[in-house]
Amino acid sequence: MALFGHVITAMVTPFDVDGRLDERRAALLARRLIDRGNDALVVAGTTGESPTLSDDEKVRLFRTVKEAVGERGKVIAGTGTYDTAHSIHLSREAHRAGADGLLLVNPYYNRPSQDGLYAHFRAVAESTPLPVMLYNIPGRTGVNCTPETIARLAQVPNIVAVKEAAGSLDQVSEIRVRTPDAFLIYSGDDSLTLPKLAVGATGVVSVAGNLVPGEIKRMIEAYIAGRPGEALRLHRRLWPLFKVLFITTNPVPVKAALRLSGFDCGRVRLPLVDATPKEEEQIRTVLEALDLVPTPA
Repeated sequence: MALFGHVITAMVTPFDVDGRLDERRAALLARRLIDRGNDALVVAGTTGESPTLSDDEKVRLFRTVKEAVGERGKVIAGTGTYDTAHSIHLSREAHRAGADGLLLVNPYYNRPSQDGLYAHFRAVAESTPLPVMLYNIPGRTGVNCTPETIARLAQVPNIVAVKEAAGSLDQVSEIRVRTPDAFLIYSGDDSLTLPKLAVGATGVVSVAGNLVPGEIKRMIEAYIAGRPGEALRLHRRLWPLFKVLFITTNPVPVKAALRLSGFDCGRVRLPLVDATPKEEEQIRTVLEALDLVPTPA
């Protein structure tokens, strides 16, 4: 199996009723996600509301989740920021906290050039022995890490993977052509996981994995095992969920979905706001179709 496995969930960050980090709930969620089929967890990524987490909260999360899952699952720490020195600091702290790998997002807001992206990612990677997964999401960061730059970065020994969320199958194909087979490509879009597998991806960093990791894993394993019809059936079944989890800004819908499914992780932090009643009803309809809403006793 690939270094981080096939199904990696970008875990939500639980908050208590006062909006504080709920470490007990985070440990429960982490164990639940591994029990249900995840190979690894991204902690303090976009879905984990990383922009509103303090450094202290992030490090506490890394440690809490790793202690909760132990050797049963990998913990990939979201340590990328728009500041290279800060990213290096967080990456070293994540290593000390027990993380198994790092997720480094494109520096956001300052929009570096391709040479700037290369220098940033290389500097962070060389500051730590941990394996690094790049995170290319132009819609969030304002800059696309091109296949050429990713290919250059793939030559850095501990840069081993990319979470590709540019929404382009052509870009995935070009990355696959330009990089060694050992360099892993993960879909950053649940709804594109199956087609990305067809052009060279190995798995997904998933939002829906907070709810249905077992079915996502079965879809991927069916495709890899040469059963594309079964994989397509599962894709069709899960597609409404993949889409409804993005009817508004992630992680607003997935936090609502977790609460509706019986595992409340609290509200989102400002400047995000919770799902509207209309959005919540759309989410509930999809969850009910998948039998994910508990029936009243």
